Amino acid sequence: MAPQNGQLDNRIDIVTPENIAFHYQVAGPFRRLPAYLVDLMIRIGLSVVSMIVLVICFAAVHLPDVGAGGGMICYFVIAWFYGGLFETFWNGQTPGKRLMDIRVLSVDGQPINGVQAVMRNLLRVIDGYGFYLVGLIVASMNNRFQRLGDLACGTMVVIEEPKWFHGVVRITEPAAIQLAAQIPAGFVVDRRLARGLAGYVQRRGNFAWPRRLEIARHLSEPLLARLPLPPTTDPDLLLAALYHRTFIADHEDGQSPWGDAVTQSPFMAGAKP
Repeated sequence: MAPQNGQLDNRIDIVTPENIAFHYQVAGPFRRLPAYLVDLMIRIGLSVVSMIVLVICFAAVHLPDVGAGGGMICYFVIAWFYGGLFETFWNGQTPGKRLMDIRVLSVDGQPINGVQAVMRNLLRVIDGYGFYLVGLIVASMNNRFQRLGDLACGTMVVIEEPKWFHGVVRITEPAAIQLAAQIPAGFVVDRRLARGLAGYVQRRGNFAWPRRLEIARHLSEPLLARLPLPPTTDPDLLLAALYHRTFIADHEDGQSPWGDAVTQSPFMAGAKP
């Protein structure tokens, strides 16, 4: 029998310390290669343009060698820090990654910091040995397609799905609506729990039943410990019921009381403005 928690595909679940599960699809090499090539073309273009501009400007004052030296410095900075700077200030994305809808995250699902962004790009030189054969071999040996730079910095590249959330979903199952009425009126749903509920309910219809139960159980077990409900309560119905109580029953206009908890992608959770 396969282990219950085994990875079923290239999708992974990240459970936060608050027992909220976020669902990600890991980006494989065929998704990352076009992004790398786009960034490579941008780096080459920036290096060539900066070299030409500096040489022309300094040649006007009879110092073409100084311009060429400045161009080499620009090339060095662009070659080594292009990816790190973009991933730091663009929340884990470069222009190529943004074009391909992929993003770098920490392995715990949080946005990467500046040190992780710079270091994973500096270590790319090791992954690049043998026309990136080293990086490809290492990535193929783990289920998150992490190259050496990712393994060393605790990062992974995932596919961003910015249109997960499309407003409030109406819960139509009678059993879920009846269960929602049994949830105490004083039970408080905080912002992070609201985001987790929204993420699950918006996508539950796309999951096969075993996958739905596997994901729902991560969030339902700690909730059952706080609610006066039988421990055998169906995890999927519980999340649907709590979502209905939070976003619909308590707000008849159907508008989310949490704003971007519904409309914002979980990739942005914890991201700095």
